[in-house]
Amino acid sequence: MSNSFSVAPEKLWQAINPWSFFEGAHFGLINIDLGHTQQPELEHAILDDVGSYGRQLGRIGDALEVVLHHVRFHDLSAAEDDAVNALRFQLAAIREIKRQAGARRDAG
Repeated sequence: MSNSFSVAPEKLWQAINPWSFFEGAHFGLINIDLGHTQQPELEHAILDDVGSYGRQLGRIGDALEVVLHHVRFHDLSAAEDDAVNALRFQLAAIREIKRQAGARRDAG
């Protein structure tokens, strides 16, 4: 008496709809999902006329770095101090990456 065990079903079949593959798919070298916005025309105008999200965040970071340099924080909790230090560290890391990119651009 042989005991056989199979994890595969007895009948294999799959309905293939070639168009279902493309549902939600993106094509191209760069695909950016900016999320949903209630005012896409306004957001598009801001991105075109003011700057990309990266540029906007960069300017906010630059301004925050000035504030962090001039404001003296007293009586911060440990969590608040950690948050400020994490931001300082992140801004310094971004500044270093920008410096390296500028050096490569100047060398090239």
